[in-house]
Amino acid sequence: MRIEHVALYVKDLERTKDFFIKYFEAQANGGYHNRKTDFRSYFLTFADGARLELMNRPDAAENKKEPAQMGYIHVAFSVGSKERVDELTGRLKTDGYEVIGGPRTTGDGYYESCVLDLEGNQIEITV
Repeated sequence: MRIEHVALYVKDLERTKDFFIKYFEAQANGGYHNRKTDFRSYFLTFADGARLELMNRPDAAENKKEPAQMGYIHVAFSVGSKERVDELTGRLKTDGYEVIGGPRTTGDGYYESCVLDLEGNQIEITV
């Protein structure tokens, strides 16, 4: 058994898609639009086959995001080396994204950083 994909509702579908393409080398499908509900989505595929569905619809509820809350909290991307963690974290910081942790080695041995995307969703970058 494997996880087929993870889905994320976002306010700005196009900018969020572009974020994952630019920084995480995602490939996007052509998108989907249900004209009846105004639901829109993209499936993003990453190099190892993992997929992330980005979704938007006008009536989606918006909840305040907290650094530690119940439920799904972050998506983690393995970039292959400490140097790549440092480089990507630096690029994101230079481009104005908030780094909320690291890069550092955690108590359980992970080398990682954590940044917020343009909508405040936590993205973990690890080896």
